[in-house]
Amino acid sequence: MLLDFAAPFKRLGASLWRQPLCPPQAPQPTCPLIHPDLPLPAWVANDPLVQKYRALIGDLPWSEFPERPTDRPWPGPSPDPRAPFVAAFLVKLHEGKRFMSELRQFLGEHPALLYYLGFARVPDVSSPYGFDVAATLPKRRHLSTVLRELPNPSLQWLLSASVELLKATLPPEQQALFGDTIAGDTQALLAWVRENNPKQYIQEGRLDKNRQPKADPDCKLGVKKARNTAPADADGAADPPAPTTDAKPARDIQLGVDIFWGYASGIVVSRLPDGTEVVLAERTRPFNHSDASYFFPLMQQVEQRLGRKPRFGAWDCAFDAHYVYEYFHQAGGFAAVPFNPGRKGGKRQFDPDGRPLCAAGLPMPQLLTYLDRTSGLLPHRREKCGCPLLTPQPNGQPCPIDDAHFAKGGCTTTLAADVGARIRHTLDREGQAYKYLYAQRTMVERVNSQAEALGMLHPKLRRGRAIANQNSLTYVLINLRALQRIRAAQEGRPSTRTTSLAA
Repeated sequence: MLLDFAAPFKRLGASLWRQPLCPPQAPQPTCPLIHPDLPLPAWVANDPLVQKYRALIGDLPWSEFPERPTDRPWPGPSPDPRAPFVAAFLVKLHEGKRFMSELRQFLGEHPALLYYLGFARVPDVSSPYGFDVAATLPKRRHLSTVLRELPNPSLQWLLSASVELLKATLPPEQQALFGDTIAGDTQALLAWVRENNPKQYIQEGRLDKNRQPKADPDCKLGVKKARNTAPADADGAADPPAPTTDAKPARDIQLGVDIFWGYASGIVVSRLPDGTEVVLAERTRPFNHSDASYFFPLMQQVEQRLGRKPRFGAWDCAFDAHYVYEYFHQAGGFAAVPFNPGRKGGKRQFDPDGRPLCAAGLPMPQLLTYLDRTSGLLPHRREKCGCPLLTPQPNGQPCPIDDAHFAKGGCTTTLAADVGARIRHTLDREGQAYKYLYAQRTMVERVNSQAEALGMLHPKLRRGRAIANQNSLTYVLINLRALQRIRAAQEGRPSTRTTSLAA
């Protein structure tokens, strides 16, 4: 039997081959983004475009940006810093450039901005700028590759940094209430595939979820309805599955509006005392995931950035689930979510002890509890309650309303065994506190409008990771623009408005 020594020899060679075969290159000039205190050349510092972006992105802590590790156990050149690429992608969004080729052309036309972003410059004594602009510019494919391969946690770190900058603009007494009232929602994004084009003829069919579009292997088929349905664990309601065939005639389907291939972006936003909306959390997933599946990942980001749970939240009826109400109840507040009865009935009534009432108005005793592992986002306790006239023993009294179920063992009901299930049915949705909080959902709509203006609804990208990274940078840019508006207002007259629900 012959042993394979190839793998051990490769590891040994990689550990011994520490030095490059070519002599080391001279160190490149310092990146202005990472070292903002170092002086810039006059022709760079006086450039209006450089001054514009120094004010927009210069305050981000680029020196702490999580770069790729350089102490690798294999030979090769050190990886290029990713901070200049991320800054260039923010420029791309801010300038309204849809494609990487447009970004590369824009940077080539503004060498001062290219210098400021900190790309590794190729020296050229014959150039008036001191470096070769064309050779310094990354190739279009390189820019696309970096956007696609960037780890999203590094961009989430940048979003956290923008939230910290916004929080620092508030007085100390207002920072304690920052993010106390939030609003969340999801927004559908169309994939850049021919299946979303109603004028494109596709013989095999465009609405088969098992036939993945070739242009984008990560997008998924989903349905966008005018009215959301309740989550799967909201007392039996469930979203209908995505269609697998062309079940409806073409004249009844609005392709790209009601049903399409794509993604969805979920966000959580808050409002500063002066009325400025800011993004606290975001997440992008394929379009076949339910809206409710965004709740816990988004709230985890919010808690990390605030250091605590927000007390008040406004959501649409797709988030009408017991765990949403329980989350904000445990935080000391409440959630404003419209009631969605689903397909199995309307609101329940409870007695003062929290027991559900049957159709005759009698409190129903608990029959059993069990751990539900199939419905909902997380395993949770559910309880089954039965007829009070027949449980635990029949008392001989007839049903006051002569219900048809009485002869078959009486009525039964099943619901989540937590306080959130009770709050969902007993919440006063006609009260002033609920109406005021639910009106705060307009702030998430305004952020969605800003994202739409930046081209988020129709991304010109063909991979899920690239789309998720561009969405994260879009929300970072929205926060940076808000920071500019706040600072501009503070130079004039500061605002004293407040929107907190705290007493």
